[in-house]
Amino acid sequence: LAVYESIISDSGPDSFAGKVASVMLGSTETIFYTIALYFGTVGIRRTRAALPAALISSVIGTAAAIVLAQGLFA
Repeated sequence: LAVYESIISDSGPDSFAGKVASVMLGSTETIFYTIALYFGTVGIRRTRAALPAALISSVIGTAAAIVLAQGLFA
């Protein structure tokens, strides 16, 4: 959230960077929360491939956010 706030205060919410940051924040912020909550609730201690898969999907989500923001807002 601190990085998002910095982008919004520097570039503004209607700038391309602000729109990309908003899309990224909305789509990729819950990786660690979801893993901690759901795996902790079920009692799974070792995440094995879940964490690397989630991080890879976050990178793909970031790239998709940039492409979508360019297509929709640029």
